[in-house]
Amino acid sequence: MRILVASHTYIVDLNCEKLRELAHLEPNIEVTVVVPRRWRPGGVQNKIIETQPRQDGSFRVVPISNFSENNQGLLTFGADIIQLLKQFKPQIIQVEQGAKALGYAQLITLNQFLGLKAKNVFFTWWNLPYEVKFPLSLLHEYNLRHTHGLVAGNQDAVDVLRHHNYHGSFIVMPQLGVDEHLFRPQQQPELKNQLGIQPNEFVVGFVGRFVEEKGLLTLAKALAGIKERPWKWLLLGRGSLQSVLMEKAAEWGIKDRIILVESVPHDEVPHYINVMNTLVLPSETDYKFKTLTAVGWKEQFGHVLIEAMASKVPVIGSDSGEIPHVIEDAGLVFPEGDVEALRSCLVSLMEQPELGEKLAELGYERTMKRYTNKALAKQLLDFYKTLLV
Repeated sequence: MRILVASHTYIVDLNCEKLRELAHLEPNIEVTVVVPRRWRPGGVQNKIIETQPRQDGSFRVVPISNFSENNQGLLTFGADIIQLLKQFKPQIIQVEQGAKALGYAQLITLNQFLGLKAKNVFFTWWNLPYEVKFPLSLLHEYNLRHTHGLVAGNQDAVDVLRHHNYHGSFIVMPQLGVDEHLFRPQQQPELKNQLGIQPNEFVVGFVGRFVEEKGLLTLAKALAGIKERPWKWLLLGRGSLQSVLMEKAAEWGIKDRIILVESVPHDEVPHYINVMNTLVLPSETDYKFKTLTAVGWKEQFGHVLIEAMASKVPVIGSDSGEIPHVIEDAGLVFPEGDVEALRSCLVSLMEQPELGEKLAELGYERTMKRYTNKALAKQLLDFYKTLLV
């Protein structure tokens, strides 16, 4: 099976593990990943990345000249994509830039023009209703009409596209898996000592952006109501809400319980997760966020959940977006924004160590079965086979 995947995501080699695993599942599988030759990620790393070709057996990454260097929807490829398609003759073409992407329309059209007869597949995270107005509606309709398979990062994304009259095949799975060799159970006595955590203190953890929609103020209120218990709140990350959060923590008398770590290299994040007695993702749906076609945000997956679960750290999450589907019965779920319900979850884990141990095992088993890169690769291969029947 010859599979071509196009996305700016894979300019980062660490993000390629699922596709590398896919190429190694069976002897006859070849995976070619098309990435833009030049890309500007924005944010902290706001500089042009010049991507380089890479190869590992039947897996390879091929940089192609591109138009638009920092917009997913506008990303398209230069004429050199044509020669690659002619030589490789893919049976599956998967573009991971969303339903309204110009790059997806480009590859659909080239698939037809070159007579490749490949199956067209796209990936999307978008999980809120949206409207598409003329002329963008023409592009959107064209892409959906020629789609043979959908890879959705969450169940809501499928429901949204059903509303837009997509009734084809689909699979629900995240874009990236968890590295079980990096995120694994480890004792961290030295790091605990370094962070000033006492043996009797229950460590509540959060990893991510400090923004309103991540529910940090709800978690702070929940913790403020159980000050009589010995706990610490370990926060990894940074963001615009930080000053407000620290002000509120001081007002509610819990600032001295907070351990704030603003910058941690990716390969050291597992050490900090293993210090936690629970990881909490209290995300809250927010309708202040706006794009050209939609309003709102809700949690699209919550990758840090599977990182914690792979580390045998019990998780607590709100019911925002995909979180309850990721956790299922392998953790605790509370209604988003509900301070009392979140506090009850925290107290349950503090009072019942055996519950934490049970959830840690369930979370680990669920992640190994569903969310490692190899597990995702197997799911993806099975999906591709159904499209080629």
